This record gives sequence, structure tokens and C-alpha cells, in this order.
Amino acid sequence: MTRLAPRDATMYWLSRRAPNDLFLVYCFADSGASAEDLRTILVDRSARIDDLRLRLRTVAGNLEYPRWEFVEFGSRQLFGHEEVNLPWPSVSARLGELLGTGLDATRCPWRAHVFRGVDGAPATDGPAVVVVLQLSHALADGTRAAAIARALFAPGTDFPKPVDNPVDHSPEKPTACGQLGSAVVDNSAIAGIARFPNQLRRTVIRGTAAGRARRELAERTAAGEIPAPTVPFAPTALNPPHPVDAGAHRAGVRVYDAAALRVPGYTVTVSALTAISRALERFSPADRLGAQVPMALPGAGAAGNHYRGLSIDLRVDEPDLRARAAALAESLRTRRARATHPLQEAQDAVDAVVPAIFAARDIARADLSSVPGALDGNTVVSSVHRGPADLALAGGAVRWTGGFPALGTVMHLTHGVHGLGDTVTLSVHADAAVLPDPERYLALLDSAVAEVGAALRDGSGGST
Repeated sequence: MTRLAPRDATMYWLSRRAPNDLFLVYCFADSGASAEDLRTILVDRSARIDDLRLRLRTVAGNLEYPRWEFVEFGSRQLFGHEEVNLPWPSVSARLGELLGTGLDATRCPWRAHVFRGVDGAPATDGPAVVVVLQLSHALADGTRAAAIARALFAPGTDFPKPVDNPVDHSPEKPTACGQLGSAVVDNSAIAGIARFPNQLRRTVIRGTAAGRARRELAERTAAGEIPAPTVPFAPTALNPPHPVDAGAHRAGVRVYDAAALRVPGYTVTVSALTAISRALERFSPADRLGAQVPMALPGAGAAGNHYRGLSIDLRVDEPDLRARAAALAESLRTRRARATHPLQEAQDAVDAVVPAIFAARDIARADLSSVPGALDGNTVVSSVHRGPADLALAGGAVRWTGGFPALGTVMHLTHGVHGLGDTVTLSVHADAAVLPDPERYLALLDSAVAEVGAALRDGSGGST
């Protein structure tokens, strides 16, 4: 068994308080394979992918961080919805229902939901198979999840390793799903107690170093050597002070030809952010709006969650879309420079050695019921390119992919931007209290994508 990185353990403990699973949607041409055939294919493939053979094992009293153990899963653990011949609007409604659920990673950290014979799926001629891959956030972030899915749906008989895996793949006999290993848990607790004094000492030493790093960061920021942090954003109608009801999640997707968002001189992320800013200013007008944009950190990292959130001003005060896109590109550049500065690593070093019992206690006590007066963003925009469109399921070629960042206390409307081959999908995840009808907002996105594309290509600015 391998100890979870503290960042991954944090995601697990947070999931016990509010759902934060990852949901990846892949749409394939329906080859006519039966439900049993699809189950057989996915169970066989998952058994060859290390990341999909894991289950989380907690430690009594949180005396040590949880650990991954290898297990043998069957189709009963791995499949949720399996429905056939639904029209796309019904599948979209099912997506909303799924987004309000959460996996228990101690039983199984992933699940597939399969819809066959889907009629009218976006950007798809003929019937489709829609697979929703639900992953515990303790297992992966968006980039890693995309790599896992690529391994699951790889063409032919190749089963590539998803990414450099923080789990130690030392040979061992897998545990059958449902079996307990109490002796291992006891040993882990004893090991945690033994490690505690050294962890506490290292936390103090590294905490002192982190304090020095924060002071130096502030001094170098004031001197103009490091970009200043983004000014926080006030809550808006997108951030109401109430929790999201489990049955109030809504989902919607728009699939575009990649050319609509691939504009020379601009990244897809910048084009998408500009379009989202335009749609948001029309849907929920405000003086300032910001987005949290997850950014994958360089290198493999020791955790499945290897990213930082960037706070981006969406510049709804700038009417000229070309100027707005340029400002967003510059903001992404400066936020990335600040987030990856070596001085930022000091706090990561502290988090890596904090005793598990303290980390778990802090999450249990965290206030998840109120909205702060100052926010890093009013929405989330998660942008991940998922590679070439060479994936397949039972002989059916992939058409597009999407994904839905989780809602939370602060975020009641989030966006996914996912590229695959020659398509880019914009996905929307919303609280029904904020957005009862996703189609209304998706129509605004359609108009914004067209408007932004035209403005960036012809240089008109589109300031009307």
C-alpha cells in the first residue's frame, strides 16, 4: 500500500463533506455492441490500468494519511447508470442528477455510467454511446483524469500508462473488493504515531521557512520583480449564500468545431475565457467578474492533484473584445509566473509534512456554509486538451469529450473547456437556483463564441 500525498488526502476528506468528484463525458458512435459487451470491454481494460485498480484505505483516528491498495473490481462496483435509447435531452438531465452524487473512494474510486443508442447527441450523426467516467478527486486532477480516460479508451489493444504514477506499484496480491485488512490499518496507525514527532518538528521548521518566503515574496512583489496578486472579487448572483441541493445540479454542453475557438495568436483557453466573459456579463451583469482557472504544474509531482488555481479578472469592464482577449492572455501569463515562482513552493513543503491528524481536523472544522466577502473568482473555468480523437469503444469512434468542474459553497456555476481532435466542448455545471435552464445560458455562449471569433479574426473588436 502507498500513502496518499497530503493534497490528495485533502480532496478525499473534502469529499466526505461535499461532492467533488470529476465527471468526464466521452461520446462515441454506437457500433451496436450490447451492454454486456461494453461491460466486458471496460472491465477488461480497467484491470490493466493501475490507476483503476485502486481503493482507498483510511487509518483509524487519522493517525496517518490514507493509503491506496490494489483490489479486484467487478462490474457490480464499476457501473452505475446503464440505459438505452434515450434522447439527448434525457441524457443531459441524467448528467445533472449524476453531478449531485459522490463516490466513496474506500469502496471504489471510479465508476462508469453508460448510455447506449442515444438519439440526437451533439456533433454526432446517428445513435451514440455516451460514457460518463466518474473519478474520485483523491485519485486525479483534470489533467491526470484525461490521461486515465485515454488509457481506458485507447484504440486497439494498447494500454498506455496514464502518467507517472505516485502510487508505488510494488508486486502484491490484490485484495478482493469487500475484504478488510484490519492488521494493515493497525500497522499504519502505529507508523503514524511513530512518525508524528518528526512530522511536527519538520512542520515547525518548514513553517518558519515559509514565513520568510512570504515576506520575501511580498518585498519582491512591491519592488515589481514578481507580478502582484489579483485583487479579490466581490460575490455576485453567481455566488449565493446557500448550499447547492443534491437534486439541483444542472448540466449542459455545446460542441464546437475547434476552428471556432482556435484563432491565430490566441490559445483556445483565451478564446474560451473571452467568450465566457461575454456570456456572463449578459447573463449576470456585474462591475467585475473573475474566474478560478486550474493550471497544471510542471513535472510529474508526488500527488495525483498537481495544479494551482489562478485568479483571473475576466475584464467585463473592457468592451473591445480584442483588447479583452489580450488582457486575459496577459493575466494568464502573469498569474502563471506568480504561481510557479520558487518562493511559492515553501508552503507546499509545509503541507507535505503536516501530521494527518491536524490536516484532517482543519478540513473537518472548515466553514463550508458561508460565502466569503472576497473571492478568488466568481466561477471556475477548467481547460484541458485531451489529445487526438483516436479513441474508440467497441469499434465506435470517439466524437467529442466534455467535463464538469464541481460546484461548492462559493461556485454555483462552473465551466469546462475540453479539446479532443478537431472539436472543443464547452460544458456548464450549475445550481438550478442560479441557472434553472442551462439552454438559456448555452445560447448566450453560442452567440459569444461567434462574436469573439469574428472580433479576434477581423480585428473589429466587437465592442457593441
